[in-house]
Amino acid sequence: MRYLRGERVGRPWADLLEVLDADGIAAAAAGPTGTAVDATGAAVGPVDPVEFVLSDMSGWVVSGPVGLGEQLLHRGATVLRHAHTMELDLIACPPSADWAQTPLRSGFRTVPCDRDAEELFPAKRAAFAPGHPDHSPELDDQSRMERLAALLAGKDIGPVLPCSRLVVDDADQVVAGAILTNRDGLPWIASVFRHPDLGYPGLGGDLLRLVLADVADRGLTEVGLAVSEGNQAQRLYEKLGFRLTNTSLTVIVP
Repeated sequence: MRYLRGERVGRPWADLLEVLDADGIAAAAAGPTGTAVDATGAAVGPVDPVEFVLSDMSGWVVSGPVGLGEQLLHRGATVLRHAHTMELDLIACPPSADWAQTPLRSGFRTVPCDRDAEELFPAKRAAFAPGHPDHSPELDDQSRMERLAALLAGKDIGPVLPCSRLVVDDADQVVAGAILTNRDGLPWIASVFRHPDLGYPGLGGDLLRLVLADVADRGLTEVGLAVSEGNQAQRLYEKLGFRLTNTSLTVIVP
């Protein structure tokens, strides 16, 4: 297997896990077995990837192919997130010329994303309330605040990019935001949120059009994001030109 080692919900995390065939090429699903080797490099027999994860990665968070995740779920794992990765090719699908002048409704304006987590948190918490696909019931408000602070500090998914924007109302209260980061060289929409009671329907789309126009103006050629299964925002991303590139399941191994 091949994966990126990290930490998630206080557990070791195998992110972007791939099951490899005998030649080290990513397999299409979790079905193929690999070959274990001893200290000398000699083959000692086939290894089922599901059995390996269950025996050697107990308690880990694993993000990988849907096939592997589903088999782990059948063996007692707990789903953490079912997500789709999407990308927008700004060369093949450039933003419309009028996106940079997208008007916000009266009483709202955009500002740089340079405020403390405490100012963003009320709107973000309301946007991902219980029942939303991205609500994290395992986290309390303090933990959510800490994760937001880490994101803004560039400690979660890379440094925050200057094209990130917030929307504030007449009282200078944050009601929406689009936070973009540098994820290993790829501009990444790490979070998009709108307070459902303080903003207006369609504000998220207006904000994203402004942000994507800014991204293109800065000479960047692509933007990526991840959206949870069942999140209605996926339709908006598709409308804006994003295309599905991958689907993964993130589970907690028993």
